[in-house]
Amino acid sequence: MIYLDHAATSPMPGVVREAYLAALELQGNPSSIHSAGQRARAMVDGARVRIAATLGVEAIEVTFTGGGTEAVNLAVKGMFWARNASAPSPGGARAAGSGDARPRPRLLVPRAEHHATLDAVEWLAQHEGAELHWLEVDELGALRLDRLAEALGDGSDVALLTMLAANNEVGTVQPVAQAAALAAAVGVPVHVDAIAAYGQVRLDPLPHGVSAVSISAHKVGGPVGVGALVLRRTAEVVPLLHGGSQQRGRSGTMDAAGAAAFAVAAELAHAELDERSEHKRALRDRLAEGIRRSVPQAVLSGAAGRLDDDALALPGTLHFTVPGAEGDSLLMLLDAAGFAVSTGSACQAGVPEPSHVLLAMGLSEADARGALRVTLGPATTVDEIDALLAALPAAVERAQSAGLAAQVPRLGR
Repeated sequence: MIYLDHAATSPMPGVVREAYLAALELQGNPSSIHSAGQRARAMVDGARVRIAATLGVEAIEVTFTGGGTEAVNLAVKGMFWARNASAPSPGGARAAGSGDARPRPRLLVPRAEHHATLDAVEWLAQHEGAELHWLEVDELGALRLDRLAEALGDGSDVALLTMLAANNEVGTVQPVAQAAALAAAVGVPVHVDAIAAYGQVRLDPLPHGVSAVSISAHKVGGPVGVGALVLRRTAEVVPLLHGGSQQRGRSGTMDAAGAAAFAVAAELAHAELDERSEHKRALRDRLAEGIRRSVPQAVLSGAAGRLDDDALALPGTLHFTVPGAEGDSLLMLLDAAGFAVSTGSACQAGVPEPSHVLLAMGLSEADARGALRVTLGPATTVDEIDALLAALPAAVERAQSAGLAAQVPRLGR
């Protein structure tokens, strides 16, 4: 199997695996006061320092989580609650979770965010009185700064702006610095979901105005189930989890081995970032050019392959759509041919649905359903790219012959 789905999860390098296995030999709860526990605590603290260095932040600002989704939820929900608990109201300070109207109800959210964010903010709207202000993106999937400026207003009723550092589907790098400057000017904190971007592009130094950043270990070759939330010293969150306050903003026994392995993977990714980026960018451009030649009906999405400025695209992501084909059909045909790739669509209850990212970018539902995402890793080779290009025309022909699922008559509901 040729693995070309690194944006979903990236294989663990040998040096990270060895560090992980060695760390698992260590006994002790990091919160225990005996020597075994303190050795585990030292491992967590050391990992926190090493990860903080990759982002140019202080170690105390790094809170380990059970993955990227938890980090996003802690930031979005926790900051919403904290901002509203501290907001002035006619009756004085209010407690998070009370039934009163929220003094800062608005959440500013681009339409093309990851579902970890979308589902979290929709939950806040349904259960916590949040008012969602959806922000438009352009045809490349980048946040429109003019719409953000309009939505911010004077900032008095805005709890939070949350946005991606780079789109997880199409790979377009977002204007975080500009957005954070606009938000900071009116006192609105910013959470950045950097899970797709961390280890792919440099995030250090974090722009002024960014209060929180979510990252995940397995996207950079670390273990699954480990993530982190960077909370700047001025940021406040109400915890999601209670029961020990082992970390800033989070309770629960810390995963010392997972943190240690995350640190090794993060350091490796950043030490080799320039070389990896150059390697992946060259392969991505080779793939894009090959698709233009062999599958001319395909349409490239996002900034990669469409703009001269490579700083606007993740180096290892190429996303395209094939008119008249179902993305899931393309995926399964390529899987049968020995390639692991991804679609840009979500599938719920077995029914293919168009990608919300592509719809936000202005594609029709029919075109959005023919999406395919290829994401490269540091070990991807020219031969693997050429093999995919050789297999792609036949897969496209068969997928287009099968057509779209929406065109197939359905029985019942």
